[in-house]
Amino acid sequence: MAANTGQTSPDDGWLNKVEEEILEPDLAIIDPHHHLWLRNGYTYLMPELAVDLGSGHNVVATVYAECHSMYRQNEPEAEKSLGETEFVRGQAAMSAAGQFGATRACDVMFGNVDMTLGADIKPLLERHMDASGGRFHGVRYSTGWDADDAIHNVAPDPHMLVDKSVMAAAGVLAAMNLELDCWLYHPQLNEVAELADAHPDLRIVLNHVGSPILGGPYRGKKDGVFEDWRARIRRVGERQNVFVKLGAMPIRMPGFVGDRSLPPGSEEVAAAWRPWIETCIEAFGPARSMFESNFPVQKRWCSYQVCWNAFKRLAAGASASEKQDLFAGAAARAYNMEIR
Repeated sequence: MAANTGQTSPDDGWLNKVEEEILEPDLAIIDPHHHLWLRNGYTYLMPELAVDLGSGHNVVATVYAECHSMYRQNEPEAEKSLGETEFVRGQAAMSAAGQFGATRACDVMFGNVDMTLGADIKPLLERHMDASGGRFHGVRYSTGWDADDAIHNVAPDPHMLVDKSVMAAAGVLAAMNLELDCWLYHPQLNEVAELADAHPDLRIVLNHVGSPILGGPYRGKKDGVFEDWRARIRRVGERQNVFVKLGAMPIRMPGFVGDRSLPPGSEEVAAAWRPWIETCIEAFGPARSMFESNFPVQKRWCSYQVCWNAFKRLAAGASASEKQDLFAGAAARAYNMEIR
């Protein structure tokens, strides 16, 4: 395959056409967002993750991000995701056995629990915590919704993040010292600020720089989207209980006219992402900003080696303490982890 465009699974042969020397190889990294799955014939489990983790960067631990893997069958709907939590515990045990390198893979996780249960969510959260062997540190609630039919909606209705029942569930998370990952589209970012104001003791992690929409009705309007997104992201960044994940952006935007026969290198990735990521770091500060791989989703466009080299290029002007936050410290605080 000449280029990895239009396919749903990563192409290792294509990605391996670009290999880079590892920048700052001793810099400790917590990867706060990756998945494991068997999907559409593609396998990305502990052995495949270990290959990426072993490609040169000093990844000391990872955070598993829920992705509907290994759900239980023939169970009540609300309990099916317990299967994913059990699965992650097993993958983490494989890592802890030491046969897949030194990284503490799946050291903690955030899962999928029905936030519309409201105040009744606590018993189910406790079951996830028990099933995970102590690794369950939070929940992701995905509420991406747009009125235009060209945009894929992951929530059935708008404003689900600030629904009364969800607000009640968020209060339970805060009381249990669990965090809440939020995934939604950039026109919805004000809802994150509203949630943060309602629950100032809740740690909230905004996924994927707030997911600016660049397709559908927004195609060809990148500058306007950026200005709207920037104003919203600054408002969210004013809330001190909200963290932001830096990554999971398109690399080669519509209209790219360069050579697609090779995958992008870290200089190209850094250049494509710089305006968005630098805006986030300015809004949230390094102490609440964390680089993320989003693998294996991001692996469709660049290698793990290139991804983290790009982040290191983006952080080249940061101080040593700022780098420590961006690559590990912010993630450790958001997910209540240890940096060993």
